[in-house]
Parts: sequence; C-alpha cells; structure tokens
Amino acid sequence: FFFFLTIYTLSGQAKLENPSFEDTPSDAMVPHGWFMCNESTTPDILPGFWGVNLRPSDGSTYCGLITRPDGSYEFIGQRLTPALMEGECYNLSFDLAHSRSYAGYNQEIQLRVWIGTEKCQREQLIFESEKIGQRKWKNYRIEFAPKDKMKYISIEAYSPSTKRGNILIDNLSGVRLCKRV
Repeated sequence: FFFFLTIYTLSGQAKLENPSFEDTPSDAMVPHGWFMCNESTTPDILPGFWGVNLRPSDGSTYCGLITRPDGSYEFIGQRLTPALMEGECYNLSFDLAHSRSYAGYNQEIQLRVWIGTEKCQREQLIFESEKIGQRKWKNYRIEFAPKDKMKYISIEAYSPSTKRGNILIDNLSGVRLCKRV
C-alpha cells in the first residue's frame, strides 16, 4: 500500500528544474533549466545588475523580466515532467516583487503564467497578476485545472499598454496536485 501511495504522490506533481532561478547573476541571460520564448529579448539573473539589489526571497538569485515601449517583452518557459493531466486540480506558488530602479524600466507591470502542449505555447492562461508595485516579496498561490494534457509552463512579463516596466520572480514551488479533503 505504501509503495502505491508513494508512486501516486510522486506522479501527482511536476517538478521544475531550478524553480528559484539560481545561476550566476548576469544581464541578458536565461537561468539554467529555463529557455527563452521570445527570441528578441532575454531576462536577467539578479540581483546586481541594472540597479536592482533586492535580496532574493529564496536562494541567491531570482529572475527579472521587462516590457518595452515597442511592445516587446520577456517570456521564459520550461518542460514539465511529468505532464499535467487534463481535468486534475493543481496548485503552484511563487514570489513576486517590483524594483523601483531597473535601468529605466521602472513602471509597474503584470505577470502571466501559461501552460501549453508545445514549447512556449500560450494555450491556457492560469494566472494573471494585478500590477505589481510592492518592493518586498509577496507570495502568490494559484489553483488551476488543465483543459488538456499540458507539457510546458511559461512565464511572461505583461503590460496591456506599452510600458518600460519590470517584474521580479523567485521561489516557484513544484506543480502539485490539490489536496483532496
């Protein structure tokens, strides 16, 4: 019984590689374990660049994403292992903050989290934040149910109008099955 319960529990979550974006602080670099979804722009591994010095909420580094006046934005993703199953309830948590100083990309913007069947596909929106303006980390927890078998998760900086904005993200949890009561 314990063996089957362990297998069910482990199969009920999708682990993320490098969920706290741990890597060498760098500008214009995708953190290890993640891939860029927008070929024209890359995120930053912070703190230490562009005037961003907020301490991480977990580990040594975090990811900074920006939007630009020309409509471009930073967008990263990762393959989920195992894939998320259609109709199951899952939860995910992460920390968000905003930097008042980010090389001129200082306006408040939003964050979107997508899941999809293909790399970088924005098939199902599972989270869209309000404008993030707090300069201290705040934890966000979401629940969602995939509409199909989903293999990828993507995170994008978002602004409905073209802005020079930033958002900081750290401390993602694994994608876990909701607890049944």
